[in-house]
Amino acid sequence: MLTVTSADGTHVRAYDEGHGPTIVLLGPGLDDGTRTKKIAAVLAKRFRVIRLHRRQYRLDLKADPRLGGSPCSVAQEVEDVLAVVRAAGEPVILYGHSDGAVVALEALAASPSSFTGAVIFEPAAVIGPPLAGEGDEVLTQARAAPAAGRPGQAMAIFTQDAGGLPPWQAWPVGMTIPLIPKYRRLVPCQLDSLEAIDRLGVRLDTYAQIKVPTVLLGGDRNPAHITERLDAIERVMPHAERVVMHRRDHGTDLKHPKQVARVIEALADKVLPQRG
Repeated sequence: MLTVTSADGTHVRAYDEGHGPTIVLLGPGLDDGTRTKKIAAVLAKRFRVIRLHRRQYRLDLKADPRLGGSPCSVAQEVEDVLAVVRAAGEPVILYGHSDGAVVALEALAASPSSFTGAVIFEPAAVIGPPLAGEGDEVLTQARAAPAAGRPGQAMAIFTQDAGGLPPWQAWPVGMTIPLIPKYRRLVPCQLDSLEAIDRLGVRLDTYAQIKVPTVLLGGDRNPAHITERLDAIERVMPHAERVVMHRRDHGTDLKHPKQVARVIEALADKVLPQRG
């Protein structure tokens, strides 16, 4: 386990494995720090892989009375990423998935010299109205559910209204979440992340300034809004490479981790100096 100190004094925790050029992995929602372990296992054969336990999903920090249990900002998560890069001692390749991909985009914009390349997998970025709906009605309804002891209902609301899944897909998610203790505990953190991304707002003009070699990665079996977000980012980042994984969806990192790892490796082979 790697521990470094972020700009505000918070201890950042990350799993650190393998040897070679450094790749930093930022998982998606409901990640207790282990979501990217399958991708890391593939990459660690050639690279040093650092996978963050993101601050937004650190229950120990949410329980800290000094933080009041409030959601952290995307900017704070960016500072955590940059602290890890400084500890690595060299520019790194950055991978981010879903809300972790939003953190990755913001890190690329904040400190481009810290990165040699990036893979952005289906970012949960705001490109128009807030993800939680006008007036935060989705977030309000979703937060009321775990407070009433119904975390599954919260995830069903989140998955349907913010995630864009039809009810016949969203409600089975809600039924499954309470059966998995670690996911059940992280439901409020997922809602915190939704709030933090909505606070960030539309950042397409900022992403247009990113010159770091970037792969925009997505599957072709997703709700339309996921593809629309990638399309919007691709329009403002014309030099980014778009990679579409056929017959794949938002959970490809778990179901087909080698495929995602190969995309990261392919970028690394392009942007890193060749070793003898």
